[in-house]
Amino acid sequence: MADPASDPARDARRAADPDRAAAGVAGPAAGGGVGGGPADGDVVRARPVRLRRVATGAAVVVVVLFAVISVLPGHTSSEGVVFGPADQVAMMLLGLLVAGGVLLLARPTVVADLHGVRVRNIVTTKDVPWEVVRAVSFPDGTPWAILDLADDDQIAMLAVQSADGRRAVATVRALRALHTRHAAGEGRGSSGRSDGVT
Repeated sequence: MADPASDPARDARRAADPDRAAAGVAGPAAGGGVGGGPADGDVVRARPVRLRRVATGAAVVVVVLFAVISVLPGHTSSEGVVFGPADQVAMMLLGLLVAGGVLLLARPTVVADLHGVRVRNIVTTKDVPWEVVRAVSFPDGTPWAILDLADDDQIAMLAVQSADGRRAVATVRALRALHTRHAAGEGRGSSGRSDGVT
């Protein structure tokens, strides 16, 4: 039975308030990295958990469905059209293509260090230095976190989703901590970046 006190969407909204988040959620340095990454306070990694599970399951269903469709007709013909081995192979390939498209939903990733953050969404990847980031926000009603840039532009971080609840909260807190540390002067003297952000 689900715990009525646990609400993933509410927990993710708490990330917008650092004080409230600090009261109930541990950061990445307290037992494992964000999003399954290493327990390294200088590198934050995040990927959507529930979305990846849904996308993977849907891709498997698509492949199985197209496999069944391609096998069942055999060498039958309908109204003069023969469904042969070549058509079966084409159907399987089509199923794989559709499944690949579904798996793109699991592609979003965020990797950040003291120099900046790499945001990989479904079809785009952007490397953003902390100098141009004004804030890491999680506004009410949004399904994912956002990088607010100094020029008033925004970059959605699809890898940090409200559906992941406390994991999303921990990620937002860790990103804000890196942003604050960079603003304080950390990481500016090094010419190279940590693993994952180039």
